[in-house]
Amino acid sequence: MGSYVLRRLLQSIPLLIIVSLVIFVLLQSTGDPLATMGGRVPTRPADRERLRRQLGLDQPVLTQYVYWLIGNDWTMTDRDGDGIGETPGTRHGVLRGDFGTSIVTKQPAMEIIMDRLPNTLLLMITAEIIIMAFALVIGVISAIRQYSALDNVLTGFSFVAFSMPIFLVAFGFMYIFAVKFREWGLPYFPTISNPNDADDLGELIWIMTLPVLTISLISIAAYSRYIRSNMLEVINSDYIRTARAKGLSERWILYRHAFKNAALPLATLIGLDLPFLLGGAVVTERIFAWPGMGRLFIDHLGRLDYPVLMGLLMLITVAVVVFQLATDLVYTWLDPRIRYT
Repeated sequence: MGSYVLRRLLQSIPLLIIVSLVIFVLLQSTGDPLATMGGRVPTRPADRERLRRQLGLDQPVLTQYVYWLIGNDWTMTDRDGDGIGETPGTRHGVLRGDFGTSIVTKQPAMEIIMDRLPNTLLLMITAEIIIMAFALVIGVISAIRQYSALDNVLTGFSFVAFSMPIFLVAFGFMYIFAVKFREWGLPYFPTISNPNDADDLGELIWIMTLPVLTISLISIAAYSRYIRSNMLEVINSDYIRTARAKGLSERWILYRHAFKNAALPLATLIGLDLPFLLGGAVVTERIFAWPGMGRLFIDHLGRLDYPVLMGLLMLITVAVVVFQLATDLVYTWLDPRIRYT
C-alpha cells in the first residue's frame, strides 16, 4: 500500500506541471490585465509599458511561466529612457512557496485565497453533510419500496429538482423564503449571506440556510438516483438472497451487506465533488454575496488577476489529485477484494 501511494504521488508531479502550464497559457491568452487597472481613466502608454515590465508581462508566455514556477532573480532596467532606472528585486516562484502578488489588491495571492477559504469550507462542508444525509435516506427508501407510491413521488421530486438550473433554485428560494415570508409577516431569511455578520451560532445557521439549500437540492436529487440504482442492483444479487436464506434480519442485510457494496460508486462521486468544494459554488456565492472562493474567482477573473486565478485553480487541481488518491484507498475499506500492490 505504501509503495502504491508513493507511486501515485510521484505520478502526480508531471501531471500538475502539465495542468499548470495549460491553465497559465489559457489565462494569458484571455486578455490584458493592464486594461482595467486604471478604472475608467485609460492608462497612459508610458505607464502601461512600465507596468508591463514591472509585472513581467513583456516576456514570452513560456518565460513568464518559468518565472511563475521557479522564480527569478531579476533587475528592471531603464530600457526606454523614461527615468525608471535600475530596480533590483526577486520574483519568488510557486516552488518556493510564493504564488505572486495580486495585480488588483497588491496583496500576496495566497493570503487573499486563505482569507476566503474558511467561508467556502463552512458553506460547502455543511451542504455536503446535508446532501449525503438526505440522499442516502431518499435513495435507500426508493430502492426498498421500488415502484410504490412513495418511490414514484421521490422519483418525480428527483427528476424535477435535477432539471432545475441552480440560479432558478436560488432566486426561487429568495422569492419564497425572503420576499413572500416578509410580506406574510413570517420570519424571513436574508438575501445577502455573510458569515461575518453572525453574532452567534443560531444567527450563522439562519444566514447560511438559503445558500446551503440552494447548493444541496440538485445534488440530493442526483445522488439519490445513484444510490437507488446501486441498491437495486445489489439487493437482487445472489449473495443477498443467500443471506436471506440464512435467516438474517432484513435491516442487517441491507445495512451490513447491501449498502456497503452499493456505496462504491457513491465514493467515486464524493471523491470528485469534494475537491471542487475549494472552488466554491460560483453561482450561489455570487447570488447570495457569500464571501467565498467562488465569488473571489469571478471578481478577479473580470480583472484578469493572474496570480490569484492561478492560485485558485492550482489549489483545486492539487485537491483533485489528493482526493482521487483518497477515494482509491477508501475502495479497499469498502470492498476487501480490492487491493493495491
